[in-house]
Amino acid sequence: MPSCPTRNLGRTIGIRGVSGSPVGRLLLIDVGCAFTILAGWYVFFAAYNRRRGLKALRWIESACGGKGRVVDHRWLGWLSSRLYARLQFPSRSFENAQVTMRFRPRPLPVNWILSRVNKQKETLTFEADLGGSPNLRLEVVRHRWCAHSRGVMSRKKKERQWDIYEPGPIVLTTRTHWQEDPTRELNTLMTVRQQDVLQVRFRPESPQFSATITLDALDDRTAKGFLTTLRELAAGASAHRQ
Repeated sequence: MPSCPTRNLGRTIGIRGVSGSPVGRLLLIDVGCAFTILAGWYVFFAAYNRRRGLKALRWIESACGGKGRVVDHRWLGWLSSRLYARLQFPSRSFENAQVTMRFRPRPLPVNWILSRVNKQKETLTFEADLGGSPNLRLEVVRHRWCAHSRGVMSRKKKERQWDIYEPGPIVLTTRTHWQEDPTRELNTLMTVRQQDVLQVRFRPESPQFSATITLDALDDRTAKGFLTTLRELAAGASAHRQ
């Protein structure tokens, strides 16, 4: 008789253990599936960023037309969202040239969603020294403004809602003496309107020159136009020094 409670207790424990094990197995399966999906997401989109970066480097090197080449490149960080490359040009137009590409952090879903919400742009920034310190500090930023009429519709469909004016270039400077005819420099800087250039900067410190363009606007054809614009900007800065 003393052995009966022992058998009942063993059966009770065995039943409880069997009833709880499927839940644990399902939990482990869910965790394993989630880990596999996240790992697959990371590998796929990290490779996607790397393919885009290498393709853009090939476009840049092809646009050099034998007058420049990519010396080396490396990825910064573990998200594969920043690519750094060094360029070499035979002439003294660009020295210590480098390119930095910034991609959306696609390998991490949360970071990628936040970058989409914040409308983060993927950009390529070219930086170099000009072989001589420019005697100006200049930054050109490209902005676009949009407006709407708050739903107020005109009774006449052909009536214009807005009077649009296109002013000429406006220069804000802290210099007490400005050139009487800065047309050459301004015309050179206005060439950025032909490209989707977001920012151009000149400064005495290294890097003395930098320009940023959106990666979405870059391809084999526009890369040549972008490098041509960079050479024109550098030539304009050199003329300004003279």
